[in-house]
Amino acid sequence: MKFLVTGGAGFIGSHVCERLLNEGHSVHVLDDLNPFYDPAIKRRNLKSLESFGARFQFIQGDLANRSDVDAAVQGHGLDQVIHLAARAGVRPSLEQPALYQRVNVEGTVNLLEAAHQAGIRKLTLASSSSVYGVNAKVPFSEIDPIFNAISPYAASKLACEALGHVYHHLYGMDIAMLRLFTVYGPRQRPDLAIHKFARLIDRDEPIPVFGDGSTARDYTYVSDTVDGIIACTRQEFGFEVFNLGESETVPLSRLIELLETALGKKAVINRQPNQPGDVPLTYADISKARERLNYRPSVTIDRGIPLFVDWFRQATNA
Repeated sequence: MKFLVTGGAGFIGSHVCERLLNEGHSVHVLDDLNPFYDPAIKRRNLKSLESFGARFQFIQGDLANRSDVDAAVQGHGLDQVIHLAARAGVRPSLEQPALYQRVNVEGTVNLLEAAHQAGIRKLTLASSSSVYGVNAKVPFSEIDPIFNAISPYAASKLACEALGHVYHHLYGMDIAMLRLFTVYGPRQRPDLAIHKFARLIDRDEPIPVFGDGSTARDYTYVSDTVDGIIACTRQEFGFEVFNLGESETVPLSRLIELLETALGKKAVINRQPNQPGDVPLTYADISKARERLNYRPSVTIDRGIPLFVDWFRQATNA
């Protein structure tokens, strides 16, 4: 099959592309290589994908530019779209809320409309655990109310989920929305906590810890997330929402301990106040994904952090 993967030069996207190419599919990538983090990192990811030859094609373009999206979608004989591109991150969205709505919401509309006009029926779209907001009920289930977003980023992802349902309802498009829970692993973005903390601990520099270390996340190793994404491409749903997490919560203090052990160094803690927009806990109920996708995450945090640190050391010394 022939896939378009938006955001395919990024962290999760490059892993998805690699999996698809290894399975014999053809992959087109649409990515704008924006400077949210160093574009050279994305170019390295692309260089690895280019080794697959003619089955891989990169298109540089902006989701918010309809002509760029049309050029990536139409006339290529695409079978499916995997939409991973977005402006990411809760804290940056507080500083640039309009940008997040333009790229994430308007960009998703552009993609859905282009796919509809090109006759592409099946799309898999990335949402986020952020849509659950401050949710007192744990673990988070796909049937929980999600009307309490606490950041512009979360609000943009809520809008994308609603748009996915609209295009399913109006045009019969087959759409899976995936609520991803704190993905980590090789190629992780340098601004994300695990990568940032590893870099600072390795340099004997202080790590910023917001709050008392009791906040907890459902950290999900990237290969497990990719398993769930690929499973969605292999069947039809109509319209469905799935949590893709590890279904294990890890307090920030425990995460730091695991990094210290793997790196062989103690962290220097720089305590800071809790940040607006941050949620205290994420915890995925993955029973629906287990049943419908045969989703079986297998890389626990105790195994995943040493794997990440192995990659980090190789990448740092390259």
